[in-house]
Amino acid sequence: MINATEDARPAKTPLRAALSSWTGSALEYYDFAVYGTAAALVLNVLFFPDTTAPGLSILLAMGTVGVAYVVRPLGALIMGPLGDRFGRKFVLMLTLFLMGLSTFVVGCLPTYEQVGYLAPILLVLCRVIQGLSAAGEQASAISVSLEHSAETKRAWTTSWTLHGTQAGTLLATAVFIPFTTFLPEEALFSWGWRVPFWLSALVVLTAWLIRRGLDEPPAFKKAGNAHPPLKAVFRWHKAAVLRVAACAMVNTVNMVFTVWSLSFATSIVGLERSTMLLVSVIANAIALLAIPAAAILSDRLGRRPVFITGALGAGLMMFPYLGAVSSGSWTLIFICGAIMSGCAYSMANSIWPSFYAEMFPTTVRVTGVALGTQIGFAVSGGLAPVLASAVAGASGQNWVSVAGFTAGVCIFTALAAMTAKETKGLSLEEIDTVHTSRSR
Repeated sequence: MINATEDARPAKTPLRAALSSWTGSALEYYDFAVYGTAAALVLNVLFFPDTTAPGLSILLAMGTVGVAYVVRPLGALIMGPLGDRFGRKFVLMLTLFLMGLSTFVVGCLPTYEQVGYLAPILLVLCRVIQGLSAAGEQASAISVSLEHSAETKRAWTTSWTLHGTQAGTLLATAVFIPFTTFLPEEALFSWGWRVPFWLSALVVLTAWLIRRGLDEPPAFKKAGNAHPPLKAVFRWHKAAVLRVAACAMVNTVNMVFTVWSLSFATSIVGLERSTMLLVSVIANAIALLAIPAAAILSDRLGRRPVFITGALGAGLMMFPYLGAVSSGSWTLIFICGAIMSGCAYSMANSIWPSFYAEMFPTTVRVTGVALGTQIGFAVSGGLAPVLASAVAGASGQNWVSVAGFTAGVCIFTALAAMTAKETKGLSLEEIDTVHTSRSR
């Protein structure tokens, strides 16, 4: 049923909201992802003592990647209520500048050789700021897209937020390829690695120009807020937060693929950095096609079946992918990486914006989505690279255990998704009624 608010919406508004969310997410997650790529390739060497064993330096670098995920629940507690109280646009602009500034500063940091242990301390501090800002970015962008969308296209409209995130990740990975391919190693480790971080200045400017004209959704303006968002979430929507957190742990697939397997391939197996980066680029390029396709499928079949199929498929495909990396066969690596990350994982990744956001009413949507996703991302993103390094053993060669660990997490997320109510076909007012009836 299409309500009056949806009928009165200008025809171009959903497209404008999707474009704003896509561009901002693409540019902001370029900042976030460029750090993960740098951590796997150079930061483990530059920001820790030369005497550190290779396996330990990788573990420490993965720990700095995880720090941003660990603080993201705190960021959700701050940014979520701000988005539900003062508006989605307010949080989108705030997080944009925080992310851009912290990323630019990373490119200016001195190395361990120059300032000793102050270097990793400053690195972690910048990573904390990144994590706090990322916590509010996606939830606010998703809420804007969902609340501006036509009823029958909510999965498709909100998927462009994740499409933008994927594009930003693709750009962050691709930007390192010319540096790792054409620069001598000495130049790469002295100044080349800094350039992708400095490009965040352009990121901030471009995203600001696009987002400054964004309007608040009519549903948000109409909803009001009878209760403080954080209090309302903890009182009436705890189960939804926990369900989202469990489903969000499917992010383990992405962390193992983009961070741990890159270190495993280059440091343990001995594969070339530039070629492994190309694997990630190709998988992300395929995802750019798979994400909107899966979203269209979800608008027809429902959120749950598409999400569950993607999660289970990605977990299963981790075995042949890591096996291919271990074998050093480039053909198998490219094929398995494309299927696992580009296709299967992208199915789940495409659906979660609408799937999670429709588990909450408008009055607490940003808070609920932010808190649930960031708890799940903190567990998966913060612990997955470290746990993967740990279960791989001291030699770092036990990839079967890493694949088994990842598959187990995917099964868990699929089971959690099965407990969710199917919301395809419901209007936003009907979703609000379903979720707020318990609070009356």
